[in-house]
Amino acid sequence: MTDSNERNLLELACALADAAAAQSMRYFRTPLPIITKDDLSPVTLADRDAEAAMRRILAERSPGDGIFGEEHGRERLDAGRVWVLDPIDGTRSFITGSPLWGTLIGVLEGGRVRLGMVDMPVLRERWWGLSEAGGRGAIALRNGQPVHASACTRIEDARIVCTSPDIFAPADWQAFDALSGRCAMRRFGGDCYGYAQLAGGTIDLVVETGLQPYDYLGPAGLIEAAGGVITDWQGQPLGLQSDGRVVAAATPELHRAALAALAA
Repeated sequence: MTDSNERNLLELACALADAAAAQSMRYFRTPLPIITKDDLSPVTLADRDAEAAMRRILAERSPGDGIFGEEHGRERLDAGRVWVLDPIDGTRSFITGSPLWGTLIGVLEGGRVRLGMVDMPVLRERWWGLSEAGGRGAIALRNGQPVHASACTRIEDARIVCTSPDIFAPADWQAFDALSGRCAMRRFGGDCYGYAQLAGGTIDLVVETGLQPYDYLGPAGLIEAAGGVITDWQGQPLGLQSDGRVVAAATPELHRAALAALAA
């Protein structure tokens, strides 16, 4: 990175991830009350404290920016820069003591994802992707080391992952089951880590439904910077108004084949 604005953006994202981890790790594998939200998903004090810590930093260091957060709502979504925050993606994993939960940070500028981060506090892995200003390119790193999506182009060679079969409505499950049944390997679980694995080249496809912007925009920035492709099931770019059905693939060829299979 040669642009000071890019360095500052990354430094701020890292500060948010550090603050979230400091809060969430205090609570990890300790007894916690579990609250059921209106959408029947679980939330804990750890989720809420972690996002509150992130918002305090933004209020101090970049008060004009917008925020789209899972736990504490939306502010200034018409701002030039909007931070999309998921303090603990994988709350069920967090509650059950699994290490495969993470903090997701996406930065939208002009409606497009400029930076995406998947931070895995227990694993001590920080994945981020940044699209440089002026179309100069993109960079994706894991703990400071470059990562890149695989070269897989065929469904039959692909390793596919999804958080859980429970996320699918019947028709969507039928489409996913048919697609994933053609793949070389199918795995469930991992929450946001599956997207990081795709950016790192060890997973080739992620297909999910029922997601919110804070679930997919952080991973989208990482995957695109790592050379992968991520859209909705119609092949449209992801944004705040997307329907929550996501297809991420290592290559454009694999992505096109997956979209065609899901639509069949």
